[in-house]
Amino acid sequence: MKPIRLVCATRQHPDLFFDATALGRSLKMFNPQPEPQLQLFGSNSLGLSAVYNIALKHAEQDPAILVFLHDDLYLCDFFWMEHIYEGLQQFDVLGLAGNTRRVPKQPAWAFATAEPKLQWDERRYLSGTVGHGKGFPCGNISIFGPPKQECKLMDGLFLVADSELLQARGVRFDERFAFHFYDMDFCRQAELKGLRMGTWPISVVHESGGNFNSPGWREGYAKYLDKYGE
Repeated sequence: MKPIRLVCATRQHPDLFFDATALGRSLKMFNPQPEPQLQLFGSNSLGLSAVYNIALKHAEQDPAILVFLHDDLYLCDFFWMEHIYEGLQQFDVLGLAGNTRRVPKQPAWAFATAEPKLQWDERRYLSGTVGHGKGFPCGNISIFGPPKQECKLMDGLFLVADSELLQARGVRFDERFAFHFYDMDFCRQAELKGLRMGTWPISVVHESGGNFNSPGWREGYAKYLDKYGE
Protein backbone atom coordinates (compact mmCIF):
# COMPACT_ATOMS: atom_id res chain seq x y z
CA MET A 1 0.00 0.00 0.00
CA LYS A 2 1.43 3.36 -1.00
CA PRO A 3 2.09 5.90 1.77
CA ILE A 4 -0.11 8.97 2.04
CA ARG A 5 1.87 12.17 1.52
CA LEU A 6 0.37 15.55 2.44
CA VAL A 7 1.55 18.33 0.13
CA CYS A 8 1.08 21.74 1.71
CA ALA A 9 2.35 25.24 0.96
CA THR A 10 2.30 27.77 3.78
CA ARG A 11 3.57 31.28 4.33
CA GLN A 12 4.45 30.28 7.87
CA HIS A 13 8.01 29.37 8.77
CA PRO A 14 8.35 25.56 9.06
CA ASP A 15 9.21 25.88 12.77
CA LEU A 16 5.84 27.57 13.38
CA PHE A 17 3.70 25.37 11.15
CA PHE A 18 2.41 22.96 13.82
CA ASP A 19 1.25 25.77 16.10
CA ALA A 20 0.33 28.56 13.69
CA THR A 21 -1.79 26.74 11.10
CA ALA A 22 -5.02 24.75 11.28
CA LEU A 23 -3.50 21.83 9.43
CA GLY A 24 -0.45 21.76 11.68
CA ARG A 25 -2.55 21.83 14.84
CA SER A 26 -4.77 19.02 13.63
CA LEU A 27 -1.77 16.87 12.71
CA LYS A 28 -0.38 17.41 16.22
CA MET A 29 -3.68 16.29 17.70
CA PHE A 30 -3.87 12.97 15.89
CA ASN A 31 -1.26 10.24 15.83
CA PRO A 32 -2.39 7.84 13.09
CA GLN A 33 -0.35 4.72 12.41
CA PRO A 34 1.35 4.54 10.05
CA GLU A 35 1.97 8.27 10.13
CA PRO A 36 1.30 10.21 6.93
CA GLN A 37 4.25 11.83 5.21
CA LEU A 38 4.33 15.63 5.09
CA GLN A 39 5.93 17.49 2.21
CA LEU A 40 5.83 21.01 3.58
CA PHE A 41 6.78 24.10 1.60
CA GLY A 42 7.33 26.57 4.43
CA SER A 43 7.83 30.33 4.06
CA ASN A 44 6.42 29.77 0.60
CA SER A 45 6.08 32.49 -2.04
CA LEU A 46 5.44 30.28 -5.07
CA GLY A 47 2.05 29.69 -6.66
CA LEU A 48 0.26 26.51 -5.63
CA SER A 49 0.51 25.03 -9.12
CA ALA A 50 4.30 25.40 -9.06
CA VAL A 51 4.55 23.84 -5.60
CA TYR A 52 2.29 20.93 -6.52
CA ASN A 53 4.28 20.26 -9.68
CA ILE A 54 7.46 20.09 -7.57
CA ALA A 55 5.73 17.47 -5.44
CA LEU A 56 4.72 15.52 -8.56
CA LYS A 57 8.31 15.62 -9.82
CA HIS A 58 9.59 14.36 -6.46
CA ALA A 59 7.06 11.53 -6.56
CA GLU A 60 8.54 10.21 -9.79
CA GLN A 61 11.29 8.67 -7.65
CA ASP A 62 9.20 8.21 -4.50
CA PRO A 63 5.57 7.33 -5.41
CA ALA A 64 2.77 8.06 -2.96
CA ILE A 65 -0.88 8.90 -2.58
CA LEU A 66 -0.64 12.68 -2.83
CA VAL A 67 -3.01 14.88 -0.85
CA PHE A 68 -2.86 18.47 -2.08
CA LEU A 69 -4.38 20.56 0.68
CA HIS A 70 -4.44 24.06 2.17
CA ASP A 71 -2.78 24.98 5.44
CA ASP A 72 -6.00 26.49 6.82
CA LEU A 73 -7.74 23.11 6.79
CA TYR A 74 -8.32 21.35 10.12
CA LEU A 75 -8.57 17.56 9.79
CA CYS A 76 -11.09 16.37 12.37
CA ASP A 77 -11.86 12.91 10.95
CA PHE A 78 -10.26 10.20 13.12
CA PHE A 79 -10.19 7.87 10.10
CA TRP A 80 -9.27 10.26 7.30
CA MET A 81 -6.42 8.07 6.06
CA GLU A 82 -8.61 4.97 5.88
CA HIS A 83 -11.27 6.99 4.10
CA ILE A 84 -8.75 8.13 1.49
CA TYR A 85 -7.79 4.54 0.69
CA GLU A 86 -11.48 3.61 0.51
CA GLY A 87 -12.31 6.50 -1.79
CA LEU A 88 -9.51 5.67 -4.20
CA GLN A 89 -11.13 2.28 -4.73
CA GLN A 90 -14.00 4.12 -6.42
CA PHE A 91 -12.47 7.28 -7.91
CA ASP A 92 -9.11 8.26 -9.39
CA VAL A 93 -9.21 11.75 -7.87
CA LEU A 94 -10.92 12.53 -4.57
CA GLY A 95 -12.24 15.84 -3.29
CA LEU A 96 -14.47 17.04 -0.47
CA ALA A 97 -16.89 19.21 -2.44
CA GLY A 98 -17.72 19.38 -6.10
CA ASN A 99 -20.18 19.71 -8.94
CA THR A 100 -21.50 16.84 -11.03
CA ARG A 101 -21.74 19.08 -14.10
CA ARG A 102 -19.83 21.85 -15.82
CA VAL A 103 -21.34 24.70 -17.83
CA PRO A 104 -19.67 27.26 -20.15
CA LYS A 105 -18.01 30.22 -18.40
CA GLN A 106 -18.49 28.58 -15.02
CA PRO A 107 -16.60 30.77 -12.48
CA ALA A 108 -16.13 28.14 -9.73
CA TRP A 109 -17.17 24.61 -8.93
CA ALA A 110 -20.15 25.82 -6.87
CA PHE A 111 -21.30 28.70 -9.08
CA ALA A 112 -23.03 28.50 -12.44
CA THR A 113 -22.56 32.11 -13.60
CA ALA A 114 -20.44 35.16 -12.75
CA GLU A 115 -22.48 37.88 -14.41
CA PRO A 116 -24.11 40.09 -13.32
CA LYS A 117 -23.08 38.47 -10.03
CA LEU A 118 -21.95 35.09 -8.76
CA GLN A 119 -24.89 32.72 -8.70
CA TRP A 120 -24.94 29.35 -6.98
CA ASP A 121 -25.59 26.35 -9.16
CA GLU A 122 -28.68 24.27 -8.50
CA ARG A 123 -28.33 22.15 -5.38
CA ARG A 124 -29.09 18.93 -7.27
CA TYR A 125 -25.69 19.23 -9.00
CA LEU A 126 -23.62 19.86 -5.87
CA SER A 127 -21.92 17.26 -3.69
CA GLY A 128 -19.98 17.07 -0.43
CA THR A 129 -19.73 18.66 3.01
CA VAL A 130 -17.22 21.14 4.49
CA GLY A 131 -17.17 22.70 7.96
CA HIS A 132 -16.24 26.35 8.46
CA GLY A 133 -14.71 28.16 11.42
CA LYS A 134 -11.68 28.07 13.66
CA GLY A 135 -10.99 24.49 14.67
CA PHE A 136 -13.49 22.01 16.04
CA PRO A 137 -16.34 22.32 16.87
CA CYS A 138 -16.86 24.53 13.84
CA GLY A 139 -19.10 27.56 13.42
CA ASN A 140 -21.23 26.10 10.66
CA ILE A 141 -21.33 23.24 8.19
CA SER A 142 -21.98 23.58 4.46
CA ILE A 143 -23.83 20.52 3.27
CA PHE A 144 -23.68 20.99 -0.48
CA GLY A 145 -25.15 17.61 -1.38
CA PRO A 146 -24.66 13.85 -1.01
CA PRO A 147 -21.03 12.66 -1.14
CA LYS A 148 -19.61 9.80 -3.23
CA GLN A 149 -20.83 11.45 -6.43
CA GLU A 150 -18.82 11.51 -9.64
CA CYS A 151 -17.94 15.13 -10.38
CA LYS A 152 -16.72 17.32 -13.22
CA LEU A 153 -15.26 20.01 -10.94
CA MET A 154 -14.05 19.91 -7.33
CA ASP A 155 -12.83 22.39 -4.73
CA GLY A 156 -9.03 22.56 -4.51
CA LEU A 157 -8.87 22.83 -0.72
CA PHE A 158 -8.32 19.02 -0.63
CA LEU A 159 -7.51 16.92 -3.70
CA VAL A 160 -6.16 13.36 -3.62
CA ALA A 161 -4.65 11.13 -6.31
CA ASP A 162 -2.07 8.39 -6.81
CA SER A 163 1.13 10.03 -8.08
CA GLU A 164 1.85 7.18 -10.49
CA LEU A 165 -1.59 7.48 -12.08
CA LEU A 166 -1.21 11.24 -12.58
CA GLN A 167 2.21 10.70 -14.14
CA ALA A 168 1.00 7.87 -16.38
CA ARG A 169 -1.81 10.06 -17.73
CA GLY A 170 0.33 13.19 -17.99
CA VAL A 171 -1.77 15.26 -15.58
CA ARG A 172 -0.03 18.28 -14.06
CA PHE A 173 -0.97 21.68 -12.68
CA ASP A 174 -0.90 24.63 -15.08
CA GLU A 175 1.42 27.20 -13.55
CA ARG A 176 -0.32 30.12 -15.23
CA PHE A 177 -2.87 29.64 -12.42
CA ALA A 178 -0.88 30.56 -9.31
CA PHE A 179 -3.85 30.18 -6.96
CA HIS A 180 -7.24 31.03 -8.40
CA PHE A 181 -8.58 28.49 -10.90
CA TYR A 182 -5.74 26.01 -10.48
CA ASP A 183 -8.31 23.49 -9.21
CA MET A 184 -10.80 24.14 -12.02
CA ASP A 185 -8.08 23.64 -14.59
CA PHE A 186 -6.69 20.54 -12.86
CA CYS A 187 -10.13 18.92 -12.90
CA ARG A 188 -10.59 19.65 -16.58
CA GLN A 189 -7.17 18.20 -17.37
CA ALA A 190 -7.97 15.10 -15.32
CA GLU A 191 -11.23 14.66 -17.20
CA LEU A 192 -9.50 15.03 -20.57
CA LYS A 193 -7.05 12.29 -19.53
CA GLY A 194 -9.87 9.93 -18.57
CA LEU A 195 -9.67 10.12 -14.78
CA ARG A 196 -12.81 9.65 -12.67
CA MET A 197 -13.27 12.32 -10.00
CA GLY A 198 -15.60 12.24 -7.05
CA THR A 199 -16.30 13.52 -3.56
CA TRP A 200 -15.72 11.45 -0.44
CA PRO A 201 -16.92 11.99 3.15
CA ILE A 202 -13.94 13.21 5.17
CA SER A 203 -14.62 15.63 8.03
CA VAL A 204 -12.67 18.90 7.92
CA VAL A 205 -13.03 22.50 9.03
CA HIS A 206 -11.92 25.20 6.60
CA GLU A 207 -10.88 28.54 8.08
CA SER A 208 -11.51 30.64 4.96
CA GLY A 209 -14.31 30.88 2.45
CA GLY A 210 -12.50 32.00 -0.69
CA ASN A 211 -11.72 35.38 -2.19
CA PHE A 212 -14.14 35.65 -5.08
CA ASN A 213 -14.26 38.77 -7.26
CA SER A 214 -10.91 40.07 -6.02
CA PRO A 215 -8.57 41.48 -8.70
CA GLY A 216 -6.48 38.29 -8.56
CA TRP A 217 -9.57 36.14 -8.93
CA ARG A 218 -10.78 38.18 -11.91
CA GLU A 219 -7.37 37.87 -13.55
CA GLY A 220 -7.42 34.10 -13.06
CA TYR A 221 -10.95 33.88 -14.45
CA ALA A 222 -9.89 35.72 -17.61
CA LYS A 223 -6.94 33.33 -18.08
CA TYR A 224 -9.22 30.35 -17.54
CA LEU A 225 -11.80 31.54 -20.08
CA ASP A 226 -9.06 32.27 -22.57
CA LYS A 227 -7.47 28.83 -22.18
CA TYR A 228 -10.73 27.00 -22.84
CA GLY A 229 -12.11 29.37 -25.44
CA GLU A 230 -15.08 30.38 -23.36
